[in-house]
Amino acid sequence: MDATCIDYHETGFFSKTVTDYLENVPELKSFYSYRPDLKGFHELLENKQVHANRALLAEVLNEQYSKPGAPEVPFVQVVKNNIELLKADNTFTITTGHQLNVFTGPLYFLYKIVTAIKLSTQLKDAFPDKNFVPVYWMASEDHDFAEINYTNIGGKKIQWNEEVSGATGRLNIKAFRNCLIQYKGILGLDGHATELAQIVETAYGQHQTLADAMRYLVNALFGQYGLVVIDADDSRLKQHFAGIIKQDIIEQNSFKYITESNAKLQTLGVHTQVNPREINFFYLQDNLRERIVQEGEQFHVLNTDIRFSKVQLEQEIDTTPERFSPNVVMRPLYQEYILPNLAYIGGGAEIVYWLQLKANFDHYGVTFPILILRNSGLVIRKETTAKINKMELKAPQLFKDADAIKNDWVKKHTQHELSLKDEWRELQCIFEKMKLRAHKIDPTLSPSTSAVQARLKHAIDNLERKLVKAEKRNHETSLRQIDAIKAEIFPKNSLQERSENFGLYYVKWGQVFIDELIRNFEPLEFKFTVLSE
Repeated sequence: MDATCIDYHETGFFSKTVTDYLENVPELKSFYSYRPDLKGFHELLENKQVHANRALLAEVLNEQYSKPGAPEVPFVQVVKNNIELLKADNTFTITTGHQLNVFTGPLYFLYKIVTAIKLSTQLKDAFPDKNFVPVYWMASEDHDFAEINYTNIGGKKIQWNEEVSGATGRLNIKAFRNCLIQYKGILGLDGHATELAQIVETAYGQHQTLADAMRYLVNALFGQYGLVVIDADDSRLKQHFAGIIKQDIIEQNSFKYITESNAKLQTLGVHTQVNPREINFFYLQDNLRERIVQEGEQFHVLNTDIRFSKVQLEQEIDTTPERFSPNVVMRPLYQEYILPNLAYIGGGAEIVYWLQLKANFDHYGVTFPILILRNSGLVIRKETTAKINKMELKAPQLFKDADAIKNDWVKKHTQHELSLKDEWRELQCIFEKMKLRAHKIDPTLSPSTSAVQARLKHAIDNLERKLVKAEKRNHETSLRQIDAIKAEIFPKNSLQERSENFGLYYVKWGQVFIDELIRNFEPLEFKFTVLSE
């Protein structure tokens, strides 16, 4: 594939806060620690404080990869090598995370992981005396089933319809069979369809829980690159974090510090992504994940009869820490506490919400990671690439709306002069003379002359639009190609990566598709990558 890179702000799909962060705007500096560049990594490596219990982390991961009764995870040896490296003090992780979307959900799921893999390789080149392990953090404790129970592939939506409750990672997938049949049917039989069909069949057909299925699927795609998948829904990892769980529920520190940060960010015009609660933990059991709230001297699990005194709550955390699940604002702190992590890779909205969290990290003495905006990509098939080249369109133009592209194209290819700028300049000279004459007769007439000029300018602009519209009709066949191109690469006028599943791209290119993403993505250059076949 050929890669063309453009600035994020040229796409129109990224917030000002994200581009300000990438451009090192001073006002945001107090909301993160180190810049997302090699100098920043060098500084972080000099100052990194690791809270992780490395031996425990490796033990948990090894057990998760060798669950009895489950199919062997593909490429398990290279993954185990990286897990073994995590025991060493000179090994660090580069982490991304995401919900357990069925069949991985949209393309950017893959882009997050590819960014982590590529960055880990580049950091090893830059710091050869250190080891860097890419990690995918499964959001297995998330309970928003409506956000993960569907995917879009080939213009069709596959949805898992079932009444469920509790953490999504623990969901039993025995009722998932119909979705699996639909997905495999859309893959067809061409190219690498059989290969991918076997992967998803093993993942969703031979595992009991959604978390186990996702681990298998992600490793089938990325295990050969050494990606380590972690499910932090584990009693031993929670026990390691139990001191902060207890302190934060009782003292409500995260509510205080994140609320203060939100207020400061909002004065800068930042649209904050998440709002903390007084207690930022859920109570977790099978088929149950409910908020904990304080009511007087007691702590109540909403929608249940479960209540604790302060002493009982502390005992519950000490004896069964796995029952306490961090919400969106405490999960990052949990992640950084149990991993020897240097960087978190996320999308634009994630970067903004991490900026809200630094003060809480500082309070608990946990090193804030470097925030890396994941790579974004647009994949263009050979047939569409040919259409784009024939229309002489450049990569930045593709991100404009269809009408703007058509206007630019018509103006470039017409044999007529469609602009009335020269004529308007001549009229402006005439109006200046008219204004001068009117002023001499009566100074109060100047505004009237300006009003006439404004009305005429509006009429001239309207006439120019009509000229362009008329010329469009002369190029109707060519302009239909622009609509076809936009529909292909921007489904529903959205970024391809935010809607389309990876499945049909894998059918076409197989594992080479992922190889090409890794080859072309540059995590520290922060450019949008257009990949043309």
